[in-house]
Amino acid sequence: MTTRPEILTFGCRLNTWESEVMRDHAQGLGNVIIVNTCAVTGEAERQARQAIRRAHRQNPDARIVVTGCAAQIHPENWTSLPGVTRVLGNEEKLKAESWSPAALAEPVAVSDIMAARETAAHLVTEFAGRTRAFVQVQQGCDHRCTFCIIPFGRGPSRSVPVGAVVEQVRALVQAGYREVVLTGVDMTSWGADLPGKPVLGQLCRRVLRLVPELERLRLSSVDPVEIDEDIWQLLEAEPRFMPYLHLSLQAGSDLILKRMKRRHLVADAASVVARARSLRPDIGIGADIIAGFPTEDEALFEQTRAFLADMALPYLHVFPYSEREGTPAARMRAVPVPQRKARAASLRAVGAASAARYYASLLGQPQRVLMETPTTGHSEQFAPVRLTGAEATVGDILSLLPVAVEEGGLVAERI
Repeated sequence: MTTRPEILTFGCRLNTWESEVMRDHAQGLGNVIIVNTCAVTGEAERQARQAIRRAHRQNPDARIVVTGCAAQIHPENWTSLPGVTRVLGNEEKLKAESWSPAALAEPVAVSDIMAARETAAHLVTEFAGRTRAFVQVQQGCDHRCTFCIIPFGRGPSRSVPVGAVVEQVRALVQAGYREVVLTGVDMTSWGADLPGKPVLGQLCRRVLRLVPELERLRLSSVDPVEIDEDIWQLLEAEPRFMPYLHLSLQAGSDLILKRMKRRHLVADAASVVARARSLRPDIGIGADIIAGFPTEDEALFEQTRAFLADMALPYLHVFPYSEREGTPAARMRAVPVPQRKARAASLRAVGAASAARYYASLLGQPQRVLMETPTTGHSEQFAPVRLTGAEATVGDILSLLPVAVEEGGLVAERI
């Protein structure tokens, strides 16, 4: 019998972390496949359904447990799929008691996520097949962007206390991890529900001070207008705080941003990029972008395309807009799907050109690279790097000299 469950994870880095929590809870349950779904787009749900059908064909005797945001929001959509024996909500999936043999006999366990008020810390010291580790510091979201269904899958914003985060990071370092990524749903809201209302940068300072053996600390996606002064100071002066920002940007048009009910305008985003580059000229900056949001005409799309070209962000995650039932945007005038896809492709081309120029700017500058395979890894700025010559040990941090740019990253040699 299989003692380690097979886990299929879709979506965000937080889901990656939660899959490892479930892996620990589900040890020894036999032939079980866990599908951790995402609800950000219809495509993410389609891929999860395909994966379930494929898993059932390949392993018809396996019990399939479906969880994650898509399962939380519409559990009834998953119970009838072939091989699915249990659907778990986002709160239930992280509880050890949900993974007892007796509990697996219950077909559906999904509670009201909007009633959640706390986020329990879970000690995870192993990330299958990974050299960097993720730590959840925040869960849920109190904002209501018009396109987003995730608050209804994750519930209200709630923070993991500093002590629990430090304990998790310390355990990961002791387990051999040299880089830790802090993650959450709306991470810059961390601390608002804790005594004294600390901010995310203060948490980062505490982690770096209390775990001096940690070599690299990185943040996942942050809201541009909620980057606090401590984060800026760390970017400027702390070498263990990675020179990398990934912005939840979504558009480069003020009108579209307002219709999205975002909390920033184009000028705010431009100011953040300029400040980051003034502090760390080599900083790697990424952004999430939605193409073809409802009401976006050619002129509004061109505003986003021109803004992204001007900002020259090397790491763009571009998604065609996807209707989510129950959100205000789903009731707005839609852009035809072929136009959404064409606009997304256009923005990805802008991102690819910006990435190539950014990689070229790093040529000849020594880089500290965390090796994730014997020949590939990422620099501190999260630039993908391919090592030529003798292979490296996975998990090592090497000083490498970039000598060429190739599609998707840098080619480097040992110094």
